[in-house]
Amino acid sequence: MIGAMIDDAIRDTAVRVLDACRTHGHKVATAESCTGGLVAGALTEIPGSSDVLDRGFVTYSNAAKQTMLGVPAAILERHGAVSRETADAMAAGALMMSNADLAVAITGIAGPGGGSAEKPVGLVHFAAAARDGRRLHREKRYGDVGRSAVRRAAVAEALTLLELLSERARA
Repeated sequence: MIGAMIDDAIRDTAVRVLDACRTHGHKVATAESCTGGLVAGALTEIPGSSDVLDRGFVTYSNAAKQTMLGVPAAILERHGAVSRETADAMAAGALMMSNADLAVAITGIAGPGGGSAEKPVGLVHFAAAARDGRRLHREKRYGDVGRSAVRRAAVAEALTLLELLSERARA
């Protein structure tokens, strides 16, 4: 499945992320919910990625988000698993629980069920964080385009955020 999700565009972005991180000596961690480890999978499809990828957290359940990443229960109760606040806490937790310099977090509703009027299928929140305090957030609404399409788009967006964060380190 991972190989089928990684097209040339995703592969090219993953290579750019790895190259930028190598240039600056950065390590990366991923914190994934709806993508189930596919971002880490995209990075590890590239030979030699072990010098950049420190670890990946697949935190599909709220309990996993809390125990593995330290996401406060109050955030999950107040804002839900699919929220900016949860994505931010996941990215911060991935940095705290790893040796990484950069982290990306993804939480969303890939479908086909699970959506609501407020949080529809296809809603995904992303957060990227650096140890030096830099933060990025994006909210995407892909629509009810199918589970695989939402997950593939989320992988591409997460890699793009890592690339942006690593590029900003060059300035």
